[in-house]
Amino acid sequence: MIKFVMCLTRHPNLTRDEFRDYWMNKHGPFFTKNAAVIGARKYVQSHTLDSQLNQGLRESRGMMAEFDGVAEVWFDSEDALIQGMSSPEGQELAGALLEDESKFVDHSKSSAFIVEEHEL
Repeated sequence: MIKFVMCLTRHPNLTRDEFRDYWMNKHGPFFTKNAAVIGARKYVQSHTLDSQLNQGLRESRGMMAEFDGVAEVWFDSEDALIQGMSSPEGQELAGALLEDESKFVDHSKSSAFIVEEHEL
């Protein structure tokens, strides 16, 4: 299995609460309803907490500001992801997802990548 990971920064016109609400209650259900089109096996949203711990972690390590959340999507393989996204239905869904993401995500301050998990 592989995982598509997206570290999200909210759209600058949204508060963190507005970002969370849209992501969880609009985008999330839209994605899960259509996940089979691209062969997605699992979808998890991790919402960053407004916590002093995050500030302390950042300051103690000299790190950049945290993302507003992380999306993770599991696929059987890299080929399965490519095949799912390359189909006409997958391309149509990719366009619709990107359009929806633009309502709550600042893509210029976000990141996406493919990983392989290694549980130790």
